[in-house]
Amino acid sequence: MKTIKKYRIIGLLGKGGMGTVYKAVIPHTEKIVALKVCEPRDTLVSILGIGKIRRQFIKEAVTMARLKHPNIAEVWDMDEDNGKPFFVMEYYCNSLGTMIGETYEDRPSRPLSVDAAIHYGGQALAGLARLHYAGIIHMDVKPYNMMITDEDTIKLIDFGVSKIRGEQLGGPASIKMGTPYYMAPEQEDNPDSADERSDLYSIGVMLFRMLTGRLPDGRTDASSINPDLDEAWDRFLKIASHPVSDSRFAEANQMLTALDRLAKAWEEKKAKTCALIEEASLPETLSKVADHSRLRSTPVKVGLKQGKDLFNTDGMWRPKHVVTHVFKDKGDGTVLDETAGLLWEKGGTPYPMTWYEAQEYMNELNKKRFAGYSDWRLPTVNELMSLFIKHTDPYRFCFEPVFDTTQQRIWSADKKSFVAAWYADAKLGFVWWQDFTCFFYARAVRSLQ
Repeated sequence: MKTIKKYRIIGLLGKGGMGTVYKAVIPHTEKIVALKVCEPRDTLVSILGIGKIRRQFIKEAVTMARLKHPNIAEVWDMDEDNGKPFFVMEYYCNSLGTMIGETYEDRPSRPLSVDAAIHYGGQALAGLARLHYAGIIHMDVKPYNMMITDEDTIKLIDFGVSKIRGEQLGGPASIKMGTPYYMAPEQEDNPDSADERSDLYSIGVMLFRMLTGRLPDGRTDASSINPDLDEAWDRFLKIASHPVSDSRFAEANQMLTALDRLAKAWEEKKAKTCALIEEASLPETLSKVADHSRLRSTPVKVGLKQGKDLFNTDGMWRPKHVVTHVFKDKGDGTVLDETAGLLWEKGGTPYPMTWYEAQEYMNELNKKRFAGYSDWRLPTVNELMSLFIKHTDPYRFCFEPVFDTTQQRIWSADKKSFVAAWYADAKLGFVWWQDFTCFFYARAVRSLQ
């Protein structure tokens, strides 16, 4: 079993230009962490030299360790192993890149709701405000560098190419510091010219993508793609991702204030929309019970290729067809779905847990005969997808949810491999997989006899 000093390596999380990130375990406590080792690519070593790379790597660790903010990941340890420096930081399974199903190509991704985009965008800006206050430019702001905690909080990571305000990075002009599509034009032309506004450009691109599922092209307004948006959003996004840095927001807090104004206007719009709706005027599709066959209840082990067919999802792992269900709150902690022949636990676990702990939770419910039954189980992916709401439905935010909304990401009984299982994001409406050690919620279900 591979170890790096006292840390036991249990998996590979990713490789970058300057280092490799492993999933590791702290001995005795068995706490899982992310461990980054200075293992640069040969091409980068030939260009910059190992000395400069080591200094930059150590600077990344020191920078993160010195900053204390709820939206910046913490570094807990730093050492050297076989001549290679490494540092240890907090670990989370999910990132914003995972949430939107992003690839490093100009291809459609999963659009998020306006509420989710405001939630994540605001936290990212708060983290950047703290970073910029310390005089640090991140230089690589993108969804995959935004980890999402079990409490749905953004954590900025990867300060490998960051710089101090006014610092000259040096090195050949051909080296690009950042990620295509998210990199500001001035940063792409000359990394030494990048400043706080370069990071804000990246946030503007990220928000456009969250709200539309596309990258901005400078010609298409976001409101023409997402009907929830208006001209105020278009103005905001154009300023945020303007190609000329002087035409952008001057600082993170200024951009955050503008986003807060949009958030307030969005809440007012939702309230007005819902006030005009009466039960009798609802579309028929929202008030009638759907008629469809019973959902699969037997768990399976299925990989990526066969998973889309079995779960009947599109290329972004969303259900191809969202069927309207009518749920009945029975008042005893359960919710009835007669159309699917299912009785659900209304809430679920109060805290996120590992997949094995979720299984044990089911056992405990059955031992105490929750709601009078002893055949509770983890739902299959297909059963979980029956809880999804169609996000294009204009009435979707006008009703009190029958289920507890705390449980957003929920474990399924279906396995992806011998070490991973599928889960569903009931709020954002997609399915994906993670290894058993990740922390998600569990919600029990049972089949009606």
